[in-house]
Amino acid sequence: MADVSIDSLILKLHDVNAVKFGEYKLKSGLLTPIYIDLRVLVSHPALMNQVSSLIYQRVQEENLRFNSVCGVPYTALPLATIICSTHELPMLIRRKEAKDYGTKKLVEGSFCEGDTCLIIEDTVTSGSSILETAEVLHKEGLKVTDAIVLMDREQGGVEMLASRGIRLLPVISMFKLLDVLLAVERIDAQTAQSVRKFILDNNTFSHKKTNGSVAPVPKKLCVEPKRDLSYADRAQLPEIHPLASKLLKIMEEKQSNLCVSADVTSSKELLQLAESLGPKICMLKTHCDILKDFTEEFSQKLQAVAVEHNFLIFEDRKFADIGNTVKHQYEGGVFRISSWSHIVNAHAVPGPGVVKGLSAVGKPLGRGCLLIAQMSSQGSLATGEYTKAVVKMAEEHSDFVIGFICGYKMVENPQFIHMTPGVQIQAGGDLLGQQYTTPEEVIYNKGSDVIIVGRGILEASDRLGAAESYRKSGWDAYMRRSGQSDQ
Repeated sequence: MADVSIDSLILKLHDVNAVKFGEYKLKSGLLTPIYIDLRVLVSHPALMNQVSSLIYQRVQEENLRFNSVCGVPYTALPLATIICSTHELPMLIRRKEAKDYGTKKLVEGSFCEGDTCLIIEDTVTSGSSILETAEVLHKEGLKVTDAIVLMDREQGGVEMLASRGIRLLPVISMFKLLDVLLAVERIDAQTAQSVRKFILDNNTFSHKKTNGSVAPVPKKLCVEPKRDLSYADRAQLPEIHPLASKLLKIMEEKQSNLCVSADVTSSKELLQLAESLGPKICMLKTHCDILKDFTEEFSQKLQAVAVEHNFLIFEDRKFADIGNTVKHQYEGGVFRISSWSHIVNAHAVPGPGVVKGLSAVGKPLGRGCLLIAQMSSQGSLATGEYTKAVVKMAEEHSDFVIGFICGYKMVENPQFIHMTPGVQIQAGGDLLGQQYTTPEEVIYNKGSDVIIVGRGILEASDRLGAAESYRKSGWDAYMRRSGQSDQ
């Protein structure tokens, strides 16, 4: 899902007063400094259509399989209706109370026992509304394994529903919303910090103790919640590419999923970066063609630093020509990229020939390739059918392609590495169309494996300190995603 679309939607929701700051009382009795009121969407049809479209994009991204859709009453009902009408999907309606006449049903619509129903919700705090709907559907013989929510307040709803066998997939997270509004100065830093503190201090999910002992975990409705394999487990998969396995082992050993984009023009500065930041990273991304003084001696020194500090080198060449041409570009010329770079990347525009040409050179050397499925620049054309074709090409050439450059997890196959560029601690963008997303959003919410950070580190007064901040943020998000964190 393109971040520019999410950012635009957040600003529009703020424009129509669906996002309010102040002091508001929640259903739970808590006083909150932010209130999400998506009921106003019914008065803004264009915006409601945009919201529905992004929710359905989330469905496609996750490749969800279901027989019907049910919107949690009442705000999510029009969203579910638009989605089902537009894409011709069967819809069910859950009543909040049974009629005392007619069929007296709590679930309206046609379905069969054992069918899977996808739940749509507008906002989640604790997840109780989704759980209530799931329980009603469950009593009718339906299964619920997934739910999609437009806005996750990040106060325990994901964890609570996971404990009951339901995976919650948010379109927007509260921290993402705050990052976007802060970046365009719709709110000030003090307001953002106040909301963040409230969210972190008021998590609604915990296993409460009774008489000094931990209460038993509630019975799950359907299936066990999915937990991602750890990097270490994935590294041991029998059919994984050896280079992907090596990268995952490095990530686990160094507790780092950080790739630094060394977009500098001096070989000396690049080597200094590699030497100082090497202990913090799993990979260093280079652009050899912007170096003013590239030499073979430089490439040899860079390889030595990579060995010393145990990281891989990724030359961001973005090959995009016919097979014979990229073969020569990869192994020859001034840069002789195949001789020093562990990983390269390529566009799929030329077709499978580009992979075959690169593979002819790189495969005997134990190298690997990333296919560019998406880009972080505004207006990128790497979307939709193109992205699907990239995935298919990767699957057909998994003996050389080790993963993707992408905005989110593209496939469930754990053998592929997902790497996401355009990452900064504070979300936003620049004047040239680059869009930035936070490490938490990329790793935890979008399921990527590696964060690629450039200016967030290079423009910092303390580059080493910035690299450590990104390393810790990315690793903490991974630990939380894989269920290895107590948070």
